[in-house]
Amino acid sequence: MKITVGQPAPDFSLYDSDKNKVTLSELRGQNILLLFFPAAFSGTCTAELCSLRDNISAYNHVNAKVFAISVDMLYTLAKFKEDQRLNFSLLSDFNKDASTAYDCLYDTFSYGMKGVSKRSAFVIDKAGIIQYAEVLEKAGDLPNFQIIQQTLGLLNN
Repeated sequence: MKITVGQPAPDFSLYDSDKNKVTLSELRGQNILLLFFPAAFSGTCTAELCSLRDNISAYNHVNAKVFAISVDMLYTLAKFKEDQRLNFSLLSDFNKDASTAYDCLYDTFSYGMKGVSKRSAFVIDKAGIIQYAEVLEKAGDLPNFQIIQQTLGLLNN
């Protein structure tokens, strides 16, 4: 089911690259940016997440907690985070539960891979309600970070 603005964010529990369990519903009271991405170490994903790393102050300024999610194993994400010096949490959706709940899985990705997360962005407010939703069909496209930052800024007013 397509995720739309105004609906409650689907809950999930995933492990981060430091092997800590993260449950979305336990983060109520915080504004959240969820970014789903296809694969660690791929060109566009690396560029996207490094850009986020370099601009993390914009998200800190609006009191947003950032999570990037892929179907990679948490060990792969740990190496990716270390190599790229990422300063936000990477969550492993290896079982594809969150990607399925947020309706952002490719049936078939490149090279015949199935069940890879689509590049997507979701802003969730302090009450757990979706305030922004963008699911991209083309893996080479990036979310509209300008609108994402504007949305997060409005949540602080």
